[in-house]
Amino acid sequence: MRPIIVVNVRLRLLAVLWLAVFLVVGMLAPSVADCQTPEPLEKTPPGERRNYHTPPEWTPSLMKDQHKFSLISPLVMESGQRVSSPRQWYQQRRPQLIEQWTRILGKLGPQAADQQWFGDISQVEIRSTQQHGGYTRIDLGIPIEKDFMQDHLLLLPQGQGPGPFPAVIAWTSTTPDYTQPEQWWGAWLARRGYVVLTSWSFIRHYRGGANYRKRANELVYERFGHWLPMAKMVHDVEREVEFLRTRPEVDAERIGFIGFSLSGKTALYVAAFAPEITATVAVDPHVALHGATNYHDPWYLDWKRTFPHINTDDYPLAELRGTIWSLLDADPARPGFERNHHELMALCAPRALLLIGCSMDKPTAVHSDDMQSWGYFNHARDVYELLGIPERIQLVATDEGHRATSPRMDAAWQKFFERWLKTSPIQFAGYGEPP
Repeated sequence: MRPIIVVNVRLRLLAVLWLAVFLVVGMLAPSVADCQTPEPLEKTPPGERRNYHTPPEWTPSLMKDQHKFSLISPLVMESGQRVSSPRQWYQQRRPQLIEQWTRILGKLGPQAADQQWFGDISQVEIRSTQQHGGYTRIDLGIPIEKDFMQDHLLLLPQGQGPGPFPAVIAWTSTTPDYTQPEQWWGAWLARRGYVVLTSWSFIRHYRGGANYRKRANELVYERFGHWLPMAKMVHDVEREVEFLRTRPEVDAERIGFIGFSLSGKTALYVAAFAPEITATVAVDPHVALHGATNYHDPWYLDWKRTFPHINTDDYPLAELRGTIWSLLDADPARPGFERNHHELMALCAPRALLLIGCSMDKPTAVHSDDMQSWGYFNHARDVYELLGIPERIQLVATDEGHRATSPRMDAAWQKFFERWLKTSPIQFAGYGEPP
């Protein structure tokens, strides 16, 4: 009988080993629930969309199937545990995300050695002053860096009381100049009791005539090291806030930001990393990081550039080791960037965020938010719901194509700013549990 006992023991051991292998493989591989052929977007209610955007045709094989996978929830911590309370979000998960994104962006603001390039923001250069119906229009240069005056318009309410007034920073897109936001949004705001500061990104106009096609990003690297253009834009906005707070007409605690296209992309990063801004409007940024737009370009995230201090020597694609791409793709075994823009929208909380998508009737749209943008928004909204403030994040879906304004869009951002900068301004005192 002893041989039979030995055989039975061996069979049991073999079964245990096979079970262990099965469990390990199951843990490492994407789950069936996580990876599935998605239903046609038109058949999936917007509120139930959770997946990545379809990738561009040129994407590496690692990303070909990303649209079959759900984005990783911002509420899932590095341990795999799901955040269950506002306190856990603010004290544990949010700091994790900030640390991960700081590594990607290089830095969120100037380091001690960088401060030599930033002087007194109030030393502006006034170029002209004009009176318009309901507001004063001042064309001026603001010293964003000691040796760089950036172009701005300052619109001051006229005949509307002494203030202080809420303020809105408004940036233009890729083609019009820094004055265009006056026509899009600024005149309406200034005539209704907002101070408005219009401008453009440094990738449109920078030191020595540099721009996105003429070494603007290289000038940043040469002076400041690893500081991605998107993060530099956020700091430029913070410098503009610093200027606005020197003006007696401005209520320092009620400052918003609005941008379209290029500056709509900026708005996502401002919402996440500029706590001075309590209400942000992103008009048609195309929120998908790896979808049908160009966040990969050198003037945005420059994600194929190698940086010597990025040590990702084990990344599967040798040509992408040491790059921003290899940091965004934290889990190469799973299609899709784990670090993605749904996290930035979540990091805006408890402040207010409005996303306006202009091609939301289409399954996919180049440089414009489409049906697949809902997946990113829905994951961010989960965080706001956990915090008990779902009304502070909104998505307005239009079918009008990539544009800055329209009657429907205008009604949305006007109502948003009226609520969060006037009627019910957010009393932001830091990242703690909201009242």
